Amino acid sequence: MALLITNHEVERCLRARLEAEGYKLSSPRKNGETGVDLIAQKGSRKHYIEVIGFKKFPPVRSKDFYEIFFRAVSRLKEGAKSIVIALPERFGKGLNQRASQYGEAWKRIGAAFPELEIWLVNCEQPYSYKKTTWNKWLT
Repeated sequence: MALLITNHEVERCLRARLEAEGYKLSSPRKNGETGVDLIAQKGSRKHYIEVIGFKKFPPVRSKDFYEIFFRAVSRLKEGAKSIVIALPERFGKGLNQRASQYGEAWKRIGAAFPELEIWLVNCEQPYSYKKTTWNKWLT
């Protein structure tokens, strides 16, 4: 598995997998365009997905994670019933530690935003993703 993964690569892999599963997908955003990264709809279920990659430096990864959280929950104003933070699966190795560090605050975020999920994206063939709830990461 590649250590560093761009936002674009994560989105590309997730789009390929979701399309194979029969989801209708929004068009990719143009460079510099604002708005949700990806909307995936299947039947009446619509996921508003924000995507980040895996950067080299831990402080940058943390900054990206906090920014994407706020971008994701901001989709509630658009009527989103499912908001997703999509990350390379490598992020999963540190999510328990991150959740544990914030403890009660992490738990309260999960309670305040029950529609918030974290999806871990495998960018190796065959592409896949694992859906998890926010509070799944509390140990």
